[in-house]
Amino acid sequence: MLLSHKEEISVDLMNFLAKICLICCCCFWLCSCQNSDLPSTIKAKVKRVVSGQTIEVWLTQADHFKSKETVRIIGINAPDLQQSPWGKAAQQRLKQLISPNVSASSIQLKLEKKDPFNRYLAHIWHDKTLISEQLVKEGYVLADTNYPNQYSQRLWYAQEYARLMGYGIWNPQQPMRESPEQFRSQQTKS
Repeated sequence: MLLSHKEEISVDLMNFLAKICLICCCCFWLCSCQNSDLPSTIKAKVKRVVSGQTIEVWLTQADHFKSKETVRIIGINAPDLQQSPWGKAAQQRLKQLISPNVSASSIQLKLEKKDPFNRYLAHIWHDKTLISEQLVKEGYVLADTNYPNQYSQRLWYAQEYARLMGYGIWNPQQPMRESPEQFRSQQTKS
């Protein structure tokens, strides 16, 4: 069937509009996939790294230091500092990731709530890296599945990656034989 010139233009226009709609939908979908957490975070200056999962920070407000707070990273369980060599290694790696000794270094926190030890629970970013995910992925800490959070799946995938690659606590030559929880409960019994 042959189409008239007007019908061909109409079909071409319809195809063109369909492509424009498809491109707009794809752009909208891609934009909605962007990490929306960072804008709702607050900045902080790292004072010191207490362990592989806890830090002390100066919270900032309007570029002025507001208060000193202790922050526990959500979603991970780091080896105890006495759990040699993993506890000290996790603490050292966290220091490297958030650079507490660099004067211009700041991190971004998404504070959730306080725990029974009066520490803020928070997700922490430095240079757009989710610190908990990086520590898990490199095998320095375990993903904590006891308290699900918005990044639980990312942390679980990172842990599976570290386990399969044999990184850190998953190293088959020197694996961590007790979870941090098991180690701490045995320490309190002694």
